[in-house]
Amino acid sequence: MTQSQRIEENYRRVIDEVHQACRDAGRAVDDVTVVGVTKYVDAPTAAMLEKAGCRDLGENRPQSLWEKADSGLIDNSVQWHLIGHLQSNKTKRLLRRDVLIHSVDSDRILKSIGQESVAAGRVTQVLLELNVSGDETKTGMTAAQIESILASSPVDGVAIVGLMAMAGLGTDVDESQRQFAAVREFRDSVQHQYGVTLKHLSMGMSGDFAAAIREGATLVRIGSRFFE
Repeated sequence: MTQSQRIEENYRRVIDEVHQACRDAGRAVDDVTVVGVTKYVDAPTAAMLEKAGCRDLGENRPQSLWEKADSGLIDNSVQWHLIGHLQSNKTKRLLRRDVLIHSVDSDRILKSIGQESVAAGRVTQVLLELNVSGDETKTGMTAAQIESILASSPVDGVAIVGLMAMAGLGTDVDESQRQFAAVREFRDSVQHQYGVTLKHLSMGMSGDFAAAIREGATLVRIGSRFFE
């Protein structure tokens, strides 16, 4: 079996499992988008995943994202996702592309994205990253910091469309699900309190995406399963 065939087989298996998790949770299969995380593979390998059918690709580092996007190997219609920390000096180049930024972890970064988006004449969709586990090794904002952003005047150039969260390091599936439930409950609360619409919940990875789907995830970030 070639590498391309193995990736295609892995992709189909993961999609089947995601669809089954949706059905088990009483949700439509198209409620959840799989973001194929390509941070550990090169552009030709990422292109194999795209050719297998994955139309949403995620990168941790802005430079890796634009290198793959500019490689000419991956279809230009792919939706790119930045799922790792963004430094303000990388924002301008990143925003040459239509990128959904999952990992806004400070008011400063949100405003930087807004400024560069206005300069580029566009609106960038972003998610606010919630540190739901309280794990100091994890990035993300506290609930109070996110509430402060939502209570403030809107930032020109950005549209806040949801929340991102990661389960704490070393948590089992049951604890992960409790943390994902807390994200959903927080989202529901702030939507009501601040009159905002946060349609996306980016949570769940290769080992816990079924638990995340049970708790309302709309975006699941899966990487290692595709390249085994």
